[in-house]
Amino acid sequence: MDKNARFQRHARFVRVTHWLSTIAIFALMLSGGEVVLSHPRFYWGEIGNVNVTPAFTLPVPSSRGTVPTGYNFVLPDQNGWSLYLHFQSAWLLLFTGLVYGVAGFARSHFQRNLVPVAGDRSFRALGRSIAAHMRFQKVSVNDAHSYNLLQRLSYLVMLFVLAPLIVWTGLAMAPGFTAVFPWSVSVLGGRQTARTLHFFLTGAFVLFTLAHVGMLLLAGFRARVQPMITGTMKGAS
Repeated sequence: MDKNARFQRHARFVRVTHWLSTIAIFALMLSGGEVVLSHPRFYWGEIGNVNVTPAFTLPVPSSRGTVPTGYNFVLPDQNGWSLYLHFQSAWLLLFTGLVYGVAGFARSHFQRNLVPVAGDRSFRALGRSIAAHMRFQKVSVNDAHSYNLLQRLSYLVMLFVLAPLIVWTGLAMAPGFTAVFPWSVSVLGGRQTARTLHFFLTGAFVLFTLAHVGMLLLAGFRARVQPMITGTMKGAS
């Protein structure tokens, strides 16, 4: 077999939606951080303001002088552009995710590339995969044609559990959305509960992203990222 031959690794719809999602997520993290700084206090229930005892407070200064944080200074208020960017980026991510989901099911992308193969559907196989990751075992570049078990499971959880919950809790804070679908916030226990859950879920997503980038660096950043740009890679069938 010609080791210099190039093989299809990622379909075009996967590559396009991946990079659009990357742009949207970066904008969401940037703008979301500023939104949190405008009121770094979190509550449970429907009501949350400076007169309500918070469930917890982030140890950071606020960009609003009316929010008590224990610091003797106030950060510049950037809440205007950050809210606008956050909403626009959220819609971009939502529509990109819908396109990815529809195309992924239509082309059997999830079944072929993310659902664990029959031989890996056991706790023993999962244990081996976790152990390999815990040892920071480096994978051969030529093995990059397929995701391992732990990757497949983590991607499935991120795509079909974590991401939908982030979208749901985000929409549950939007008055226009909850006016049409009031159950979306009431089942969560209130708008402030939705905000608190959104914060924790986003934190979990950030940890997933850091682990994802870390594993790319460990396994060979260029060898993994280039196929996500060009769609092809060397030495894999």
